[in-house]
Amino acid sequence: MSETLVRLQKYIADCGVTSRRKAEEMIVCGQVTINNQVVTELGTKVNPQEDVVHVDGKLIDLGAVEKVYIVLNKPRAYVTTLNDPEGRPTVMDLCKEVPERVYPVGRLDYLSEGLLVLTNDGELANKIMHPSNNIIKVYEVKVFGIVGMQLLNKLKNGVQTDEGFLRPHSVRVVEQLPNKTWLEFRLGEGRNREIRRLCEACGITVEKLRRVAIGGLTINNLAPGRFMYYSKKQISDLIGVGKRPTTPTYVSSKKSISVPGSVPKNSPKADDRKFVRYRKENYYQTMNSYKVLNEKKESERQSALQRIKPVDTKE
Repeated sequence: MSETLVRLQKYIADCGVTSRRKAEEMIVCGQVTINNQVVTELGTKVNPQEDVVHVDGKLIDLGAVEKVYIVLNKPRAYVTTLNDPEGRPTVMDLCKEVPERVYPVGRLDYLSEGLLVLTNDGELANKIMHPSNNIIKVYEVKVFGIVGMQLLNKLKNGVQTDEGFLRPHSVRVVEQLPNKTWLEFRLGEGRNREIRRLCEACGITVEKLRRVAIGGLTINNLAPGRFMYYSKKQISDLIGVGKRPTTPTYVSSKKSISVPGSVPKNSPKADDRKFVRYRKENYYQTMNSYKVLNEKKESERQSALQRIKPVDTKE
């Protein structure tokens, strides 16, 4: 009998209702019943062949679930949740044509972009997210200013923060713009907002962040806001949770750019404090101040034009 029992949160996730972590929250909140009895204990197990499970009053059935696997290129300004209490657009708005109920595997910040897997396969979702599988996730990050060798080494070596020690698997410069720098980060565990917190701890301000790969799965040739269907085998093998002798790794076509030992005097350093005003917590205030300044300049220009007397062209 014990071999047929599974944890309730796993069963809910396997039925495609939501992720295992969210299922735990639903159990604790009393949203789940087994054989018409409310269950709030996380250690509870069920027999899928005998027990009747309802979530929010709806019967869930493992045998009735068709597994779906989607890769989405998440645009900026979308929330990686099923719904948002603030009314912001969510990634689910981009998948309305998908008839099955899917949910995001992991997350990307509201302002972040790039590769996001959505599925109703709880077992596969858990494999992708579990730190023990050490799946490498690759991000391209544009930061303000020029990154010199000293600052690059600081990023590589990692920093101690209030949330613990943060250190990427690797980091390199892939493009140098006049006043900004594109970096490529590779993360193993990939904790919440790890890159943004790591950069901020080094005095660096992120302008754009996009995830380009998970294992060997990429979003090459997939436009922002678009998604593609995959089979379980395809996505498992590409990410590296399938039965493969080696874990696939994404290799970028972008070459590493040599980093200056010291940033030229007339060039802004990436850790310059003036860029802090562009961080998320200061961004809207900064943009509003620019708007007020531009409106003031325009008002002064209009006033100056009105003071100029028209030239009399009559002889």
